[in-house]
Amino acid sequence: MKELRETIHNAKLTKTQKTIAKFVLDNSADACFMTSAAIADRLEVSESSVIRFARSLGYSGFMDFQKSIRREYQDQVYRISSSITVPSQRMAQRNKIGTSASYMKQHFNNIMHNIEEMFSNNSLQSFEEAADIIIGSSQKYIAATRGDSALADYTSLYLKHMLPGVSNINSACMTPIDQLTAIGRDDCLLIFGFPRYSSVDHMTAKMAKDSGARVIVVTDKPSSLLAQYATVLLTVPVDSNNFNNSLVAAQFVAECLLEAVSHKVDGIEQRLKKIDEYLDELGSY
Repeated sequence: MKELRETIHNAKLTKTQKTIAKFVLDNSADACFMTSAAIADRLEVSESSVIRFARSLGYSGFMDFQKSIRREYQDQVYRISSSITVPSQRMAQRNKIGTSASYMKQHFNNIMHNIEEMFSNNSLQSFEEAADIIIGSSQKYIAATRGDSALADYTSLYLKHMLPGVSNINSACMTPIDQLTAIGRDDCLLIFGFPRYSSVDHMTAKMAKDSGARVIVVTDKPSSLLAQYATVLLTVPVDSNNFNNSLVAAQFVAECLLEAVSHKVDGIEQRLKKIDEYLDELGSY
């Protein structure tokens, strides 16, 4: 929905219209098949507000607007709505769509769409601010659960190569809550969380925020469960045409963060040489 996002960005919208715009962008797969009355009912606004929103974007009315977003959606027809979070339900939805011989190409298109949306959603300044928070914090806690844990593992590994005080708080024997008992105003939490949102992630982010720590949230959209706790919010879609989230674009966000940190920190070369000295003895690379 890149074209629609740009149109909305350039439009002068009222507070109610911004609420409608946010819903349409966050739920494009559903919105392009909903009536103006259904959207109004979902958002508890008047139907006339939805129609005025469409006209404010330059369309003759809601039907004209809906035709436009449906055309954009055609390129994403094999993308399952992120509002469907239960894996078995996502699989059932994919079976309804049907299996195409070009499924690998469709998967590639989804990944490219997610990366493009990431660039549209986040400014360079957001990455710079996040990097400055990480570098300036005394303790840096990295958190994620279940399938998102790979992002936390990757990020914490390479942050440890650049900075002291990095802790990956994923553990089999302790919850993140146990490991955040000493978190305070001089510290930060970097947390990855995507649908289905975890109550553990929710409590982790809340605890960090309540303790005065700065919180960097990487999630799928501004309305997600974790966004309310963000000092810096980085959003990236994880849309796919399978039962699982696609984390390729989220991995790219992690790499961008690491890249930003690496340009701001001195002494990395010496740290890497020390690590290599011992890894060389182990024969582990």
